[in-house]
Amino acid sequence: MTKDVQSPKVASIKWGKISLENGTTYKDAKLFPGGSRTWDWNETGTHHTPGIQPADVKELLDHDAEVVILSQGFNERLQVCDETQEFLSEQEVTYHILQTEKAIQKYNELCDGYGVGALIHSTC
Repeated sequence: MTKDVQSPKVASIKWGKISLENGTTYKDAKLFPGGSRTWDWNETGTHHTPGIQPADVKELLDHDAEVVILSQGFNERLQVCDETQEFLSEQEVTYHILQTEKAIQKYNELCDGYGVGALIHSTC
C-alpha cells in the first residue's frame, strides 16, 4: 500500500549527526510519514541492552508507518528486545533490523513507495 504522506528522507549521516533533506538534524531520530523528531531514549527507558522497546516503535505506527526500520548503530551495539519484534509481528508490520548506514539506505529506498518509519541511532 502506498501512502500519500511521505516520510522525510535522510540526506547524510555521520557519527552523532543525522541530517534530513529538509535541513533538520538529530543525534538519534524517529522518522515517520509526515514528520520526524528527536528519539529520546529516556522517554521509554531504552538502553543498548536489552535494546529498542515496543513503546519506541508504537509512535511510528501511530503515524501510519507500514514498514519499520530499526537501526542498531554504526557498530551494531543497540539491541532490539524480543518483545519489540513480537509487537511488530502481532501488528503485522514488516520490519528490518540493520546497521545504521544500511538502515538509512533501506529507509530512503522505501520512502518513495511506502509509509515508512525508522528509529535511527547515530553512534555506537
